Amino acid sequence: MWIVGLLTANLVVTPPVFTTQRGGGISSTLSTTKCKVVRLRADALIWPVRGGDRVERELSGNKNLEPRSNKVIWTMEPAAKKKVIYITYLIATLDITWLFLQFSITPYLAKRLGFDTIWFGYLQTTVGVIQLLGGPIYGRFADVFGARTALSVSCSASVVYFLLLTVADSTFMLFVHKLPAVFMHGLPGAQMVVADLSDNEKRAEALGKLGLCFGIGMIAGSTLGGTLSTRFGEKFAASFAAIGSFVSLLLVLNFIPKQTKIHTVPESDKRGSSKSVFNLGEITRLMKFPGVAKTFTVKIMSGLPSGIFQVMFSIIAMNFFQLKAEQNGYLMAYFGIVQMVIQGAVIGRLTSRFSEYTLLLLSVGISSAVGLGQAMMTNVFQFCLIVIPMMFSLSVFNVITDTMLTKSVSPSDTGTMLGLCASVQSLLRTVGPTIGGYLYETYGVPSFGYIQCVINAAVFSLLLATGGRSQPQRP
Repeated sequence: MWIVGLLTANLVVTPPVFTTQRGGGISSTLSTTKCKVVRLRADALIWPVRGGDRVERELSGNKNLEPRSNKVIWTMEPAAKKKVIYITYLIATLDITWLFLQFSITPYLAKRLGFDTIWFGYLQTTVGVIQLLGGPIYGRFADVFGARTALSVSCSASVVYFLLLTVADSTFMLFVHKLPAVFMHGLPGAQMVVADLSDNEKRAEALGKLGLCFGIGMIAGSTLGGTLSTRFGEKFAASFAAIGSFVSLLLVLNFIPKQTKIHTVPESDKRGSSKSVFNLGEITRLMKFPGVAKTFTVKIMSGLPSGIFQVMFSIIAMNFFQLKAEQNGYLMAYFGIVQMVIQGAVIGRLTSRFSEYTLLLLSVGISSAVGLGQAMMTNVFQFCLIVIPMMFSLSVFNVITDTMLTKSVSPSDTGTMLGLCASVQSLLRTVGPTIGGYLYETYGVPSFGYIQCVINAAVFSLLLATGGRSQPQRP
């Protein structure tokens, strides 16, 4: 077994009651309150204690004990959980900051290199395909190798990504710099840590706070990106983001525990299945769980129109609203402020008072109304008014669907499930730019709104017709 320690040099250990499993059943329950003082490394959050053996013997330095069981229930002190979750929120905020800093660079760099709307759509599609392939594999990787390793890979890929952006002075290099995005899944990695360490009844609120981090990162990244690229150039802004990604990597290596799966072992281990990261059977089997396929269908259908609008927004802001880089940064910062208010002050209260099904219906219905508003807007002021319900529907929809899906599987499979959730967004970014480019050139901006209105109205009717049958929750 593993018992969680605190980040101190010397302490008296008082471990909680814990259990070991043999043959699928609980074989023993140990509780000890008398342990000798031990010295831990500064980076140690967890240390091993073999199942079924007394803690005093293990801590005394006897390393010759044979493990009696290889099926373990993990545990972690509440204070340690809280600390890891707060650090995870900080890492997620920084990751989103560098992401939105890049959003303030790429469209203008692409335009300077001669990209038109169609070619910019191809560039966005390339990113979508790369992350679509990487999302589920990254999630499985996180489940197998642990949170620290997975987040370290993501942060390292971000460093390479921004370094390549600093030397992207041609069409070819602008495409090449997108390749490390296959490993860049910092937000799904953070979601996995938060989902692993939060209770089921508080998971929606905990994941909602990641949306608050998203809002902060959107404000900081958009403002920094617009200001730095305008005053010092795109290369300086990209270099700044590379340094920031390295800081995120250091935070991961120093504060995130190697393993956050505290509840049970993966079901694949119980069946003796392969632990290969590329085992597609272990990834796709989650789609067979009750309610998962339906929720994924809703996530894709309802998310497609808004996803198209989001990937095309940089072009809309530049051409339809005639915004400069710095002005676009301020608009994105406004998005972030709205999202911060919604995620920090609204979603937690809603999830404590209403069912997930009710909130899902609410978000889809509002999204349909937002689409109608987008179809009728003519200037940036009108769009700023539409942003409030738009961000509300997006925030509630994403939090609720992710919560429903992670509750439907074993806690040991949350990484894989969140990887699949990320792949939905990547799928939207894959098909979105091509569809969006065609719609923009052929029918104009109002076409995005009309499509969103019709599709979400259809999804709303489908949800009403099928009813809110509760999904079975995994232990």
